[in-house]
Amino acid sequence: MSDREQQMEDLMLVERPEFERIMECVFGVQAHETRTYFQLHELPGSTVAELADELERDRSNVNRSLSTLRETNLVERERRLLDGGGYVYQYFAIPVPDAQERMHEAVDEWAETVHERIEEFGP
Repeated sequence: MSDREQQMEDLMLVERPEFERIMECVFGVQAHETRTYFQLHELPGSTVAELADELERDRSNVNRSLSTLRETNLVERERRLLDGGGYVYQYFAIPVPDAQERMHEAVDEWAETVHERIEEFGP
């Protein structure tokens, strides 16, 4: 059983799981990554340095969180050119309704697998 499958199974044991916990299980992210996602909703277009200050975390840790969130397509990155030359990356979280839709799809897929397993059982 994969870690994600185990997380989904554990989640089913909780009567009323928190949205953040569902998000962590469905997308296979950690709590600090979920906090980063929600912080980006508060401050869209933030840089790694700005997020690190807001989250009170090291920039390298925030950068890793953003990489994970980008891999799961929960966060997008845009390059902004600076007036004095050079550039900086800005990060944007996908809208919550889009994340919710993806979560519904993942849970439905998991439930379908469970239903198939139930149907396999029997004489």
